[in-house]
Amino acid sequence: MTQSDITMLGETNYRGAQTRFGIKRDDRRRHMYLIGKTGMGKTTLLENMVISDIKNGNGLCVVDPHGDFAEQMLDYIPSNRINDVVYFNPGDIKHPIAFNVMENVDPEYKHLVAAGLLGVFKKIWADSWGPRLEYVLRNTILALIDYPGSTLLGTTRMLVDKVYRKKVIAKVTDPVVKSFWVDEYSKYPDKFQAEAIAPIQNKVGQFLSIALIRNIVGQPKSTIDVRDIIDNKRILLLNLSKGKLGEDASALFGAMIITKLQLAAMGRVDIPEEDRQDFYLYVDEFQNFATESFADILSEARKYRLNLTMAHQYIEQLPEEVSAAVFGNVGTLITFRVGAMDSETLAKELEPVFLETDLVNLAKYNIYLKLMINGVASQAFSANTLPPQWEKEGNREKVERISIERYAKSRDEVEEKIARWSGFGDSDETTTGPQGGGRPGGGIRQPQRPQVQSQPHSQPQSRPPYQSQPRSQTRPPAPRQSQPSQTPNRSQPSNQRPVNQNQSPRPTSPPARKEEDHQPFKKAFQNLKKNNSDKQ
Repeated sequence: MTQSDITMLGETNYRGAQTRFGIKRDDRRRHMYLIGKTGMGKTTLLENMVISDIKNGNGLCVVDPHGDFAEQMLDYIPSNRINDVVYFNPGDIKHPIAFNVMENVDPEYKHLVAAGLLGVFKKIWADSWGPRLEYVLRNTILALIDYPGSTLLGTTRMLVDKVYRKKVIAKVTDPVVKSFWVDEYSKYPDKFQAEAIAPIQNKVGQFLSIALIRNIVGQPKSTIDVRDIIDNKRILLLNLSKGKLGEDASALFGAMIITKLQLAAMGRVDIPEEDRQDFYLYVDEFQNFATESFADILSEARKYRLNLTMAHQYIEQLPEEVSAAVFGNVGTLITFRVGAMDSETLAKELEPVFLETDLVNLAKYNIYLKLMINGVASQAFSANTLPPQWEKEGNREKVERISIERYAKSRDEVEEKIARWSGFGDSDETTTGPQGGGRPGGGIRQPQRPQVQSQPHSQPQSRPPYQSQPRSQTRPPAPRQSQPSQTPNRSQPSNQRPVNQNQSPRPTSPPARKEEDHQPFKKAFQNLKKNNSDKQ
């Protein structure tokens, strides 16, 4: 056994005898669980373990909902491991990394993807979750998994776009899912259908309406290959800062990554167990990602060499099912100072050595633990955690730059592709949406405004242009007089209003009339005046 096979945890402090101790590689496969109040030293212990794995060449993933832990790990990447790092930072909106949880899912594990997504949605919207919402959403996700190039963006589109839904249904292989869409959903009355899909549009739509999230989950081809990360012992650092993403978005990304890690680990069933590389998953603030499907990971991950280390503050943060799975499956239990309610539960795990009062009075950086040793849990003992053990490497900027170059794309490029898929991008007739998922032509073609052309006035549907007469140069213009209406062009149809085509400027005053033009009007006026006087 070499030094790299042991991960140092702390120093014993029994009767002043300080002896360093650690945990063996095989014992870490039974998982580790850390619990304690905030500020007691949990993150420092996790940092020492992560850096030790990095130095020893192990593959690992850090899921950090605060961001500081993952960022600090960038400072400890040695030069020989820079190319192994995948730094996933959704808060960097200029360089979105593609991650599609629906891509290349083995038919045997489709239900696990659906369960993982539904689990985090149910956790986020626990107060308004209902059986009908879950039923429709589950069938939507299962149908989209069968459709090549589908993403989470298709969830809401599947419910309202009949053309897109028809394409997806044609690819569905599960007869139960297909029957739902063909025999049930399509026959819903309009009012009932609107009521059924409104909660999904509201809840899932609020995620997809955020560009930061949409640009990551809306790309059909993932730039992160989780199976490659596990098999080749790479370093995946997830900066899921709640301050930048929001609590719900942080939980969604974390749950998707953890689900994908579970599927990738279970996919290694084609490799003999002794040849599977160990991969270490660190989850800080574990309660944010503790969905019901996590219980399956705890019970099954060990045989696939996915080794979990979880940390959080108090037991009531976990769902009852997950809490039972934690205490039923973890091999090593480490407790810092806890509250009175947790001390009652934890004392049962640590008795008869430690009592409830011991757990609530622990000093900072002091721990009580039951350590897995050669597959057997030891008697509980006390220890001190170690201070930071390593010097910074100074490669942070280089690590970030290389990770962006390899795994990220520009925001403009991603948004343009998503717009084409959605049907609102500018494209020609031959362009299609990503992976064939979009409409023909890639978008809605805007109708072209017809070009107005001048037509000769000899055509029956055009009005003769108004011809302005030359103003007399010898006489001043006469006062404005009412003019008799001109005789319309008889070639003009009587039921069509003539349109002026040549837009000739209208004169500001009528042309001057000659004296003889006024004679008929004068004579008629004089006769009318004479008749009136005769009557009187």
